[in-house]
Amino acid sequence: MNARRILEWGGLTAGVVLVAFGIGAIYMGVDGRDTVRDSIKQEQIVFGDASDPAVAKHAEQWAGQQVTTGDQARAFALVMREHVLESSGGLTYAQMGRFQSAANPSDPAGTSDEAAAAKDASGQPIANHARDTWVTETALTTALNTSYMAEQLSIFGIVVGVALLLTGIGLMILAVAVLGERFRQGAAAQAGVATKVATGH
Repeated sequence: MNARRILEWGGLTAGVVLVAFGIGAIYMGVDGRDTVRDSIKQEQIVFGDASDPAVAKHAEQWAGQQVTTGDQARAFALVMREHVLESSGGLTYAQMGRFQSAANPSDPAGTSDEAAAAKDASGQPIANHARDTWVTETALTTALNTSYMAEQLSIFGIVVGVALLLTGIGLMILAVAVLGERFRQGAAAQAGVATKVATGH
């Protein structure tokens, strides 16, 4: 078998492998997307009414609906952030003190100075509950944003799978065309030889 024949059969083999990888990537991408969506549905998260400014701003088209997709999960995370910013007076976690302020207990800014902090019956500083809300919000929105990212990655996997599939099919068609032409040429040459032998020329 000469080098050209090896390359021709190698192209056909590469095409088959790419098709197999493409099918596998598409399957894994679809399975991953379905897994993400099933996990989100299990949480039974529902958007509020469109009368909520945060919902109207980030998810008006899904108002009152259950969160079932990565895009909706990301929108719900944005709604949650708006709600927490509203409750903290526009302050983020890093802008708030660890303790409740003794001078102004209702101030969500709180204080990180233990001497200025409000104390409980045992004399220990009282935690800033407004800041604690951010901890909960961050954990929940991180999970929601992770769902969004996972769904986007699964869609990317599907796209890559389709690209591999098309590339493999193209290589196979090319390889079959080249091999077919060589087989036709070989058959024609053999037919010519047989004709010469039969006619004595």
